[in-house]
Amino acid sequence: MIPKEVLENVRRIEIKTKSIINDLMSGDYQSVFKGQGMEFSEVRTYIEGDDIRTIDWNVTARTGEPYIKKYVEERELTVMLIVDASASGDFGTVKQMKTEMAVELCALLAFSAIRNNDQVGLIMFTSEVEKFIPPKKGKNHVLRVIRELLYFKPEKRGTNINAAINYFSKVQRKKAVAFFVSDFLTNENIESAFRVASKKHDMIAVAIKDPREAELPDVGLIEMRDPETGQALLIDSGSKAFRERFLSESNKRAEALENLFRSIGMDLITMSTETGYVEPLVKFFKKREKSLV
Repeated sequence: MIPKEVLENVRRIEIKTKSIINDLMSGDYQSVFKGQGMEFSEVRTYIEGDDIRTIDWNVTARTGEPYIKKYVEERELTVMLIVDASASGDFGTVKQMKTEMAVELCALLAFSAIRNNDQVGLIMFTSEVEKFIPPKKGKNHVLRVIRELLYFKPEKRGTNINAAINYFSKVQRKKAVAFFVSDFLTNENIESAFRVASKKHDMIAVAIKDPREAELPDVGLIEMRDPETGQALLIDSGSKAFRERFLSESNKRAEALENLFRSIGMDLITMSTETGYVEPLVKFFKKREKSLV
């Protein structure tokens, strides 16, 4: 039996994300993520003006009258949520931890998907893939995905983005829309893996940041600890030169990430624990919608 606290938290997430879908994203998801092609529906008699390329010659020969094939959009999509569960996500200095934002964002995407009768799957990774939920439809399935996101306890602390992408490519043979949610705090060379995956799948990178990862306050000597390796470093935040260098390095990393995904042809959504995920996501949908016109 699922504990009452778990059910209450899942319900809270459901109410909040559904409100956002109804108020801000109505129709955006479906208009941006089209079906994967056309599938056969039925045959009907030929009417003057129909495209002769759609004539069903077998039925025409059998009946002696021209018939054409009708097709409809194959609407069903597979949406994969690939979520970084490494220890660096347990950080937040403003409104939310990065992991909390990732959960709400993924819940929003999952409910948008089932609203359109699409399948949703989940991959959670650290230095290795630790959880895989195959794509399925339905509200009960999505609630299970959200429970896993809320209460998953990773065994490892590190990050291996390449391992996650390669795993996804192996288990997901059919084309999918994949949201890759991470803070991208890694020294890996991730270009090749993303480039290969994006040739088959609609890959969308979602970078979740916290303002303190870019700008340090002037509070004197502080100890900074890498949550993934445990390595600690004593720094003097009172040094203006150090704070400027810290900001410069952060900006360089952000710019490099943008350039990387631009060169691959992938979309990148950047969001902050300070400003939330709604505005960047809505802006992404609007931008996508314009590009399809």
